[in-house]
Amino acid sequence: MTHSRLCSTILAAMLLGGSVACDSADTLDDEDTTQDDSTLRGAAARHGLAMGVAVGTGLQRTDSRFAEVLGREFNILVAENTMKPAAIQPAQGVFSWDEADQLVAFAESRDMKVRGHTLLWHESLPSWMNSPTWSREQLLAILENHIKTLVGRYKGRVAAWDVVNEAVEWNGTLRETLWLNGIGPEYLEWVFRWAHEADPDALLFYNDYGAEGLGQKSDGVYNLLRDLLDAGVPVHGVGMQMHVAAASPPRMSDFKTNMARLANLGLQIHITEMDVRIPIPATDAGLVQQAVVYRDVLDACLAEDGCTGLLTWGLTDRHSWVPSSFEGYGSALLFDAEYQPKLAYQVMLDGLREAD
Repeated sequence: MTHSRLCSTILAAMLLGGSVACDSADTLDDEDTTQDDSTLRGAAARHGLAMGVAVGTGLQRTDSRFAEVLGREFNILVAENTMKPAAIQPAQGVFSWDEADQLVAFAESRDMKVRGHTLLWHESLPSWMNSPTWSREQLLAILENHIKTLVGRYKGRVAAWDVVNEAVEWNGTLRETLWLNGIGPEYLEWVFRWAHEADPDALLFYNDYGAEGLGQKSDGVYNLLRDLLDAGVPVHGVGMQMHVAAASPPRMSDFKTNMARLANLGLQIHITEMDVRIPIPATDAGLVQQAVVYRDVLDACLAEDGCTGLLTWGLTDRHSWVPSSFEGYGSALLFDAEYQPKLAYQVMLDGLREAD
């Protein structure tokens, strides 16, 4: 379906008050053509696509509606915060497992897979770790212990990890961080190797924002991953966060070209944190514009064999980070604050049903 035809179909459906339903390496989800396609989960399984969301701390336990929709509609989840260093190791050598354990157990009880997020970032660090006084040898020891302890605990239970998050600047150079300044650029090799040692079967990803299209940052990410692979570093995929405004998404032709060159390196591509913000209060026009972006990204992913996962950063607008981070914007996810599917949900479902 072309972009213009999709827009016309959505607008017509909204005016009629109806839906737009149509009748017509290892990956994280095996293709299954027997699945019921009345949910995103079932429809995505036909394509071997991991379809998921980020889960805020404890929501699967404390909100029954959240848990019900999550298990019904998605086949993979990622911890929004509970696996980040500050949450997992709040004091040196003291690991806090309760929330992460409960999240993994919930996923297993619903036959869902788990993406771990994130082993290394320049933010969400515990205060004890975030110190410029550590020597290079101490920083390496801290990282090795943190990564091997965390990945090792969930060996065989977490299918993929965002090993490194947001290490590239807008100009394509490596970000100045505690790790780069204290260890040097080789820290990137070490963290992937340690994660692989701890769980040789887990898929290991580099994850970043603003590198979905073409430009200096996406070139920097591409060059980094190419160099790591040339050095024999066990990197299996790249995560494209896809936090975008409906009015200014990446150009789809650039997005497709970028995915293709990454796939040509032998990497899997996951859209890892997608949300599409619109001005609030939401209008029909804004919801249409949002739905077009969601559908365009899905169609591009389905057309690229290397694209094996699509996750949104949250399940419902009730718990989205967007309104507090982008003044005047929100309504960015597939379900509204009352857990009702939005137009974007319907066009995503239709896209999965229609695709060959």
